[in-house]
Amino acid sequence: MKRLFLGVAATLMASSALAADLPRRAPPPVFTPVPVFTWTGAYFGINAGYAYTESDTIRTVGIGTLQNNVNNLLRSPAVRLSQDGFSAGGQVGYNYQFTPGSGIVVGVEADAQYMDLQRTGVQSIFRPAFNPNVLTNTYRTDLSFLGTIRGRVGYAFDRVFVYGTGGFAYGDVTQRVGFQTAAPLTYFGSRSRLDTGYAYGGGIEYALPTDSFLNFFRSNAVTMKAEYICYDLGSHNLLVGSVGGPGVGYISRFRTEGGIARAGLNFKFGSY
Repeated sequence: MKRLFLGVAATLMASSALAADLPRRAPPPVFTPVPVFTWTGAYFGINAGYAYTESDTIRTVGIGTLQNNVNNLLRSPAVRLSQDGFSAGGQVGYNYQFTPGSGIVVGVEADAQYMDLQRTGVQSIFRPAFNPNVLTNTYRTDLSFLGTIRGRVGYAFDRVFVYGTGGFAYGDVTQRVGFQTAAPLTYFGSRSRLDTGYAYGGGIEYALPTDSFLNFFRSNAVTMKAEYICYDLGSHNLLVGSVGGPGVGYISRFRTEGGIARAGLNFKFGSY
């Protein structure tokens, strides 16, 4: 029995020594889930682009007997005064994404921008068969500021968001007409006010990866967008009243309508 006991003890000691020499099992890796990007959150940013007008024709009719001057082309019945230029401004908004990653996104955005849309047109008309004087017709239109408050709805393919947009628009509009007979100003009309209407369009937005050189915040909160917006602030009649000429005057009709193609950069609060 003594010999058996000593043999078992020696075997156990050898097994322990052999087990100590074996490599230890590594602990299981800790799984860290990768955050899923979501468009949900408030944002603000800047934009710049190209703006132009549509429906640029100013139509004029005479009041009473002054319509004869329009018929005889002394005062032009239709004058095209197209405009184009740059726009620049900023925007703020909020998006909500129903399912993080890919899914439907809804939101609201308000923007305001300077519009380089002003144009003056001058006509010099001499038709001695109807009037012995040189007549000068001057037209001016100016949209110096445009703002919108729009809803946005679209679909996000992870970091790519494609959307449509539409809503309320307002702008600072100036319209002016002056008619001269020889040197004196004989008819004049002017209006400058905040006109309202609507805007609609669409665009695409992309959230920059963290390691992008354009992502100067080094976060997932910087997005770039390209969009096209149409605006329509309606039509208005302008009385070009007598300031020394015969009769009451003329009525000139303007329409303020156009589009903006622009790019923008946003910073979004709440990366994920």
